[in-house]
Amino acid sequence: MRKTQSFLALTTAFTLFNSTASFAITASPENWWVGMQNDSLQVMLYDNNIAHKTWQMKPYKGVEFKGVTTTNNPNYAFLDLTISDNAKAGTLTFKAKDGTEFTYPLNTRDKQSANRHGFTNKDTLYLINPDRFVNGDPNNDTVAGMKEAANPSFKGGRHGGDIQGVINSLDYLEDLGVTQLWLTPVLENDMPSYSYHGYAITDFYKVDPRMGSNSLYKTLSAEAKEHGIGLVMDMVLNHFGSSHQWMADMPTADWVNFDGKFENGKNATSHARQTIQDPHASQYDKRQFNDGWFVESMPDLNQRQPLLSTYLIQNAIWWIEYANLSGIRVDTYSYSDKAFLADWTKAIMTEYPNFNIVGEEWTTNPAIASYWQRGKVNQDGYTSDLPSVMDFSLQEALIQALNEEESWNTGWVKVYQSLANDFLYADTDNILVFADNHDMSRVYTELGQDLAKTKLAMTLLLTTRGIPQIYYGTELLLDNTPSNDHGDIRIDFPGGFKGQKANAFTGKGLSADQQEMLASMKKLLKLRQEKPALSEGRLMHFSPKQGVYSYVREHNGQTVLVILNKNQQAIDWDLSYVQEVLKGNNKGRDLISEKRVDLAAPIRLKAMQARLIELE
Repeated sequence: MRKTQSFLALTTAFTLFNSTASFAITASPENWWVGMQNDSLQVMLYDNNIAHKTWQMKPYKGVEFKGVTTTNNPNYAFLDLTISDNAKAGTLTFKAKDGTEFTYPLNTRDKQSANRHGFTNKDTLYLINPDRFVNGDPNNDTVAGMKEAANPSFKGGRHGGDIQGVINSLDYLEDLGVTQLWLTPVLENDMPSYSYHGYAITDFYKVDPRMGSNSLYKTLSAEAKEHGIGLVMDMVLNHFGSSHQWMADMPTADWVNFDGKFENGKNATSHARQTIQDPHASQYDKRQFNDGWFVESMPDLNQRQPLLSTYLIQNAIWWIEYANLSGIRVDTYSYSDKAFLADWTKAIMTEYPNFNIVGEEWTTNPAIASYWQRGKVNQDGYTSDLPSVMDFSLQEALIQALNEEESWNTGWVKVYQSLANDFLYADTDNILVFADNHDMSRVYTELGQDLAKTKLAMTLLLTTRGIPQIYYGTELLLDNTPSNDHGDIRIDFPGGFKGQKANAFTGKGLSADQQEMLASMKKLLKLRQEKPALSEGRLMHFSPKQGVYSYVREHNGQTVLVILNKNQQAIDWDLSYVQEVLKGNNKGRDLISEKRVDLAAPIRLKAMQARLIELE
């Protein structure tokens, strides 16, 4: 790479004019802000032979050009800029020797942007596949010029849900009691097929027109906050869609791993995530995991490329500023280069010290998951600034616990053992807990379509340590039996599309079981907001026995005892084993029934019942 004369970016897509020709230049990002913690900015420009142009900038106080980096591809130029603390918002003006002129905006940040608070254990995240949630704007179901049209009758096709549908549902979501929205990616996925899921991005700075627009996404963020709900963006750092412009014209020869070739699966990832921590792992195995592609339609990005690394870091910061995000969820976290991940998380958390990011590390081994969390002291010296990780260990243990017969090593003990591994984590309050998500069968399906089991599962999820995440429709017992196809797991939300018999928003057509589940979820979510012990409290649990698992949450003098009875019959339950918590207090109140409870005598546990008892 070589350095040439200084230059700065343009907006995302525009046309420049001179006396003899017109041409379009795309630039990423389309703008920036003054007052950022990091004063450096690098912008990617793309146009035919753009690297051969020479520009001058009209003097602007506080803005300095450091140079332009070019590569072996003349169609790209990477522009380096320093924006000092004394720079004011305004418009930069640039002029090329051929007479071309353009302007570039520097915007003012929101005064509280740097101090924004990310999601915490006080919150509950609600995960939505937007294409399958609510069709708020039927006019954008099919967009002229895009490769895939709507096909709602095909489980792998686009069904028409969009951002406007989420906006239309904010009253429902607020009433349900969730406080954060995690949408699977809404950025452009202009792929020939199976693009509804959003994980094959073809433009990292543009919302897919079938989902809405950048401005509508920003509107969603603003209106959600009026309902007390934050917005968490699902970001993909590891891969992108094969229809992206980069595959036709790569910025550098090393932009995509394995020389940009899938080779009929030869360069597919091994999914052997343990190679990152394994002190005995070969470099071959490490590379096969990190550099390997998921599928041919999702080329694997090489984050060791410094220009790409900067691009991805700035893209995340741009979306946080532009859309006023309260968090990020990172897809396939460990598949990216780990040195880059350290840089990426550090850059964001330096800019926003109170922000939150959760990384997906799909492993049921907490020794591997905890490796990535901020504050963990690792044997190899690796330091991460990732605040939160996902608890796949607890998810698996919860399903097993409710499906297995009770014994010394089966049933509730699986949950007990999973939580006993919390000594591995640096921050157990900042772990995302869930019963299911968009990549696995729904909890109601996994529990054999058993309402009682599902209620027990969600009670534990909403009362244990960590940050709970609910998959859309769990409150309505959505079910993918008998298929585990992603198209069935990501089922259409009742009431979100024309012609459905059931409607979650009006209650029409819901079964008695669905109504019971919905009422139970609302009650639990309300209690989480009213009782800080259930969200922020210290967790103490007791070894399960006779099909009963119990634990206590304590916070600032508030104590809630949770008792989960998995037995198919009612039992009278002696509380002598929790005297260290009761401390002679024999009075309590059941938070579900709102009745007084005498704790001096055995309490009645109904079959498959959860009891939440606040000590008085």
